[in-house]
Order: sequence, then C-alpha cells, then structure tokens
Amino acid sequence: MSERLSVAKTYKLYLGGAFPRSESGRTYPVTDSRGKFLANAAQASRKDVREAVVAARKAFGKWSGATAYNRGQVLYRVAELLEGRRDQFIAEVSASEGIQAKKAVSIVDAAIDRWVWYAGWTDKIATVLGASNPVAGPYFSFSVPEPTGVVGVLAPEKSSLLGLISVIAPVIATGCTAVVVTSQDRPLPAITLSEVLATSDVPGGVVNLLTGHTAELAPWLASHADVNALDLTGAQDELRADLEASASGTVKRVLRAGDEDWAKQPDIRRLRAMLETKTVWHPMGV
Repeated sequence: MSERLSVAKTYKLYLGGAFPRSESGRTYPVTDSRGKFLANAAQASRKDVREAVVAARKAFGKWSGATAYNRGQVLYRVAELLEGRRDQFIAEVSASEGIQAKKAVSIVDAAIDRWVWYAGWTDKIATVLGASNPVAGPYFSFSVPEPTGVVGVLAPEKSSLLGLISVIAPVIATGCTAVVVTSQDRPLPAITLSEVLATSDVPGGVVNLLTGHTAELAPWLASHADVNALDLTGAQDELRADLEASASGTVKRVLRAGDEDWAKQPDIRRLRAMLETKTVWHPMGV
C-alpha cells in the first residue's frame, strides 16, 4: 500500500461571516517554529482591509444595539465552542509557538477562561464606568459608556491564541466591532478561531480576521476614515510613530499597548479603551 499524502491546506480570510480568498489571490507559507511547512494562508491586501471595515460598520448597529446581557450570552457560546475544539488549539499553539504540549494546554485553557471572563463583563461595565453626577441645579445628570464603533486591532505577533483573545474579546464585549490583523508568522490559531466564530451566534461582520503582512495592512487601518479606534499591540516598533500620526488624521482613539504578559489576570483597561462616555441632562419633575 502506497504512503498517503496529506492534504495541503490553503486557508482564507474571515470577512463579514464568510471565508473569501484575498482579492489579490496572494498566499504565503506558514511554518512551525522549526521551519516545517504547516499550511498556506491568504495574504490580505488594501482592498481586503476596506471590505473588512465595510463589514464591521454594517454589523455595528445591530451588535451595539443588542442588550448587554444578550452579548454576554453570545460570547459565552463562543467559549463553549472553544472548549469543544480544545485539542485542535493545543496542537496549533504548540506547533506555532514551539512549546511542549503541556505548556500549550495551560495557554489554551487560559485563553478559554479569558474569553469567559470578558463575557461576564458585558452587563457590568456600564455600572462600573457609568455615574449619576451631582449637579448644582434642578437636573438629573447621568454619564453612560457607549461603544466607540469600528476598532482596528493589530494582534500580538508572539502570543498566537491567548494574546489574540485578550485583544479581541474586550472589543466585542463592549459592543464594538473589530477588524483584526492576525499574527503574521503564527496565524493558524486565529484561523481556527474564525471557524469557531462562524459557527457560533456572533453575527457576521462583528469580528473580521485578516492574515497577511502586518506592515502592509496596518497603515491602511490607521488611515481609514471609518475606523474609530486602533489597537497597536502587535505593531512593530518602527511603525508605531507613523501609525499614530496617521490615526490622528481621523481623530482615532489609539491604544498604545505593546506585547504584554498575557498570562497575568486582566483588568478593565482594555474595556475602558473601547468606550466613550455620553452625559445626559434631564430636568427634574418633567
């Protein structure tokens, strides 16, 4: 019996709930930490960035208008599906990051727990960050946090799953929608996450995942007029100043965080960064 040849995989982008090829038709090889071929990934282009932003904007109204409780339920369903594909994530994290399976198990478990943690904040963040303001007059004054809109996210380059989830989950937990440029060299866990999202209750367009070269895609996200905020976590150091300058042209919120110790327990800093505060005044007795 002849030896069986494995099926070489060529993965696609995740835009608007669908899996299109890059409009350019380009792909690039993904290898493990030892240089062994794993798969081909789509190499996104400027046009793919534009399509992703269109999808994210289209999804924003419905997603931000959903109740916070409903968003929490939707996110928790994603955690259930992550748990169901745990073994696949362990294998991909181990290969992508060049670590032993035992360590990969702890990373994947922490990633799933991180997603659940952010899911639990959806209906609590307004209470924590909102306020009833004391005023000198016959008025009620309330400050209420609201989602800022479409967020461009440059995912961590090294932490292919835990870091990825740590930057995506707070964006959508607040009611924003996301256009994510995945780790350039370690995109496979992100691709599997896109398959999880596609089979979950998360509406198409809420999360859009682009594989490709970060240095090529990041400037188009930073300058896009319909992107409201930019997370620079995965940006190369030499690009950061230019990206911030480009983002200032459309008055974007910019989160300047770099690669962090993703194993640490998170706080609400990333949730706060994706929210704007609306203050409402209302006369008493009316």
